[in-house]
Amino acid sequence: MSRILVVGAGLTGSLCTVLLRKLVTAPVYLALWEKTGDVGGRMATTSNPHNPQCIADLGAQYITCTPQYAKEHQNFYEELLAHGILKPLTSPIEGMKGKEGSCNFVSPYGVSSIIKYYLKKSDTEVFLNQCVTHINLKDNKWEVSKDTGSPELFDLVILTMPVPQILKLQGDIVN
Repeated sequence: MSRILVVGAGLTGSLCTVLLRKLVTAPVYLALWEKTGDVGGRMATTSNPHNPQCIADLGAQYITCTPQYAKEHQNFYEELLAHGILKPLTSPIEGMKGKEGSCNFVSPYGVSSIIKYYLKKSDTEVFLNQCVTHINLKDNKWEVSKDTGSPELFDLVILTMPVPQILKLQGDIVN
């Protein structure tokens, strides 16, 4: 069974896991490592420790579907709308200048619920507090080291974290 690692639990990483499950027909072990204590990346949602119903999105507060990408992304929006993860934004936002034909959406349970939905759908094993430090090629496998624990071997590693973080990695990945 092939082993695939996705690094970064933001929107790109979570959506990547769903697409991998669709595209890879052979049995595959799919893991996702996130350096922080929760998923969401730049689309993080936090809640009040005294009232979990009181939430705030720390990154994106709404999502815009532009006409340029509407057709190719339509299935994603329809699925998220059907599951109640997104709903149309009906209130005006002061200062927002939208393009003609754009649609805006909000997530009633916080924008990180999109990431959580995709990770659950992909049946990916998620590991939090796993900061990747080195990536080396060993016997045609990728040996991935983190700041704690032993290195692990993967057939494929997909990096979805921001470029400045990628540039700090050590090992064969530098070349």
